[in-house]
Amino acid sequence: MKVHIIGGGNLGVSIALGIAKFSKNNQVTITRRNTSSILYLEELGVTVSTDNKQDIQKADIIILTIKPYQVNTVFAEILPAISNKVIASAVSGLSIEALQNKIGETHHAVRIMPNIASQFGASATCIAFNEKDKENAQNVIALFQDLGTAPIIDEKLMDAATVLAASGTAFALRYIRASMQAGIEIGFDWQTALAISAQTVKGAAEMILEENIHPEQLIDRVTTPQGCTIAGLSEMETHGFSSSLVRGIKAALKKIKG
Repeated sequence: MKVHIIGGGNLGVSIALGIAKFSKNNQVTITRRNTSSILYLEELGVTVSTDNKQDIQKADIIILTIKPYQVNTVFAEILPAISNKVIASAVSGLSIEALQNKIGETHHAVRIMPNIASQFGASATCIAFNEKDKENAQNVIALFQDLGTAPIIDEKLMDAATVLAASGTAFALRYIRASMQAGIEIGFDWQTALAISAQTVKGAAEMILEENIHPEQLIDRVTTPQGCTIAGLSEMETHGFSSSLVRGIKAALKKIKG
């Protein structure tokens, strides 16, 4: 497929990198007003351009990774140059209905919420679309399955997906940072503590995804009676470890909903 990404910021670049590395037989174009910082993508076969319309009519999928305030300007520029396109929007807060109204009925609206782990083939990209566009959305689903997982969700959950899958990256990184700091306090240098903490989180996540079971079942495997693990867990919960995370996720969702 030919994939045209409008918006060469962190998210757009991560998607372009992921497609170049993990998705076979696809051609990618990415646009940005100032391309100097992303020209390195050309070494991976990605076309980099300052022109949002460059070869856009040839695209099978148009992906929007722009800010909400840029939407109308971008559509005014590209809509006269395209027809019958699948437009996948990662624009925060832009509903499928609003997107469809802006692009017209001749195009197909899909809403996506990837995260920057796309470049490592490890994104959790939530996808939503109307039933009439189910067939046209299949290429979008297939593309993001190459970049990690691509669960189909009700659009009403897309704000929640933004918090859980996109903001969640920062939350997980904050845990790793805290674990690294604890590692330093108990004797490791920061590089070793960080490497151990990051790999441990990666291993835990892979076990969950591979076995598809509740986290507590895996916790039980490493928690022995009167052992150090249960002592640590009990101390964390006493100080609100789980409840703080839940409150943080809810606070982030409340901010999105305004």
